[in-house]
Amino acid sequence: MKEVKVGLLGFGTIGAGVVRVFQQNSQVMTDRLGASIKLARIADLDITTDRGVQVEEGVLTTDANQVLTAPDIDVVIELIGGYEPARSFVLKAIENGKHVVTANKALLAKYGDEILAAAAEKGVEVMFEASVGGGIPVLSAIKENLCVNRFRSIFGILNGTCNYILTRMTDEGADFAAVLKDAQDVGYAEADPTFDIEGVDTAHKLAILIGLCYGTRVDCDDIHLEGISQISAVDIQFARQFGYKIKLLAISKEVDGEIEARVHPTMIPQNAPLADVDGVFNAVRLVGDFVGPVMLYGQGAGMDATASAVMGDVMSIARNQLTGAIGRTPAMAYCPTAIGKLPLKAMSDIVSRYYLRFSTVDKPGVVARIATILGNYQICISSMMQPEGHAVDTVPIVIMTDDAREADIRSALDEIDRLDVVHEPSHFIRIENTIE
Repeated sequence: MKEVKVGLLGFGTIGAGVVRVFQQNSQVMTDRLGASIKLARIADLDITTDRGVQVEEGVLTTDANQVLTAPDIDVVIELIGGYEPARSFVLKAIENGKHVVTANKALLAKYGDEILAAAAEKGVEVMFEASVGGGIPVLSAIKENLCVNRFRSIFGILNGTCNYILTRMTDEGADFAAVLKDAQDVGYAEADPTFDIEGVDTAHKLAILIGLCYGTRVDCDDIHLEGISQISAVDIQFARQFGYKIKLLAISKEVDGEIEARVHPTMIPQNAPLADVDGVFNAVRLVGDFVGPVMLYGQGAGMDATASAVMGDVMSIARNQLTGAIGRTPAMAYCPTAIGKLPLKAMSDIVSRYYLRFSTVDKPGVVARIATILGNYQICISSMMQPEGHAVDTVPIVIMTDDAREADIRSALDEIDRLDVVHEPSHFIRIENTIE
């Protein structure tokens, strides 16, 4: 029986999950592939810590070159994470004729063009299903089953840490800081959670999705980015009263040849399918011109779910290798010659509905002054709330707008914040009422 040999770089949590797949489901893989897949070598700086899985003698090494240059290794799995040495290792594996599987969304978002160009020149494949959505097969769905569609929009809940925090805040009325600490204590958030809570991780994933859906390159630095650290329990309570939930969404829309690319907290109707995606789960909702709306939902992270996606890519490469079909499916869903550079729509030109919250002096005429300024910028009020039970001499005013231009909202809020009756900087959250 033919055999495909795999080398693994990085023996952390996901690496241990990959070993578990080999230990528990080798026969399943053989039966589906018609050949055997062998984990031949694992390289990590630490090969003494117990990962809870048994590894055959001679498989572990601290020398990455025993994976990258070994003539018997067919596929290299990169699970180191980060930019370096992951980038150098992946390029070296490609230079040595190895196919590559990675879960490293940051690496792909920043150096994807370089890596894929090197792979094309060497005639090897790079697959990265686990980089977006963990165990959810969203990338393969775009590249295969949905490939005849022009995509109109992407909406994604792509970070389990943020979704867990917002779910806890919604269900329990808890403050952000307290829930973040709990998330760190149970392992759902890193000791330094910045990449997660400030939306950077989500932006990396959105950049990959945009490339696959629209056939265009987007720089992560050009994606508008806001995290969840400024979301308060008060905002979540008001959202509920208006019939909304707050989620950190990755959003992209293609309209008239322009691409929107943004990551920010968003109010969505409580009856929207994405509103039911809670805890550490992820979901991606795509709208194609022929298929219509499609939502894929599942575990966006974790040892087993991510290892499942990684090994699914290994199986795909093994099938292509055994049948002489390497390169059958373009890595970015479009042939390289068809990938262009669509213009990004300026955030100032985005049109949305908005939730606005003000902290003002409790006296007559304040609402009228705020409404006048909004009207001067052609911002229409659809509803308003001025709750009771507020602090002495201070009242929160909450306004929901009709569709408005982002630049007008920001200009109006700048002017309102200069009023002598406003105590604190105003706060706004965008609303997506029409997620298809």
